[in-house]
Amino acid sequence: MILEYIIVIMIVLFSVICHEISHGWVAYRLGDPTAKSKGRLTLNPLKHIDPIGTVLVPLILKLLPGNIIFGWAKPVPVNFARLRNPKRDIIFVAFAGPAANLLCAFLASRILFLNIPPFVRELVSIAVLINLVLALFNLIPIPPLDGSRIVLGLLPKRIGYFYSQLEPFGFIILIIVIFQFRLIRYVWPIVEFLAAQLAPPHLFLIH
Repeated sequence: MILEYIIVIMIVLFSVICHEISHGWVAYRLGDPTAKSKGRLTLNPLKHIDPIGTVLVPLILKLLPGNIIFGWAKPVPVNFARLRNPKRDIIFVAFAGPAANLLCAFLASRILFLNIPPFVRELVSIAVLINLVLALFNLIPIPPLDGSRIVLGLLPKRIGYFYSQLEPFGFIILIIVIFQFRLIRYVWPIVEFLAAQLAPPHLFLIH
């Protein structure tokens, strides 16, 4: 069980790192070298771990009742003003993270079609679900999640300005939505639907 727990943590960390690197890589391709110049386009976890969001918060939530765990990595820095077309490119940069998780989920789901031991099948199943949850969760249009950046890029400038004023309160709003309104109840059915599109449900092994 300890080994399984460690491997799951590694899966989560790898998935989050892929998410963040994708933001920085797309920003770099669109004209902003900030993440690259700061050495953040790397799989080295030490460059991405946030002591509070990656370690402390998940650990505290694990010890509390409710079985709700979330956290975050150190955000990859992006200077939207340096993008070639900031209004348009902010959408591509924001969507890159969830897109990376969807790709990870797809690639992991291919392994489920192989003849693999139950222990490996369980871990791969977890990897698929984790990446689907990360993709969907980050598409929620609440600042500072990626969905809010996408909405900001789509809105007219005047309306977008007022929408961006939610940023200082975004984390509080997010906490309320997660715990008070039990966000997972609305996200999980979509996760199950997407997982079923990637592989037949009988191939997943979760206990």
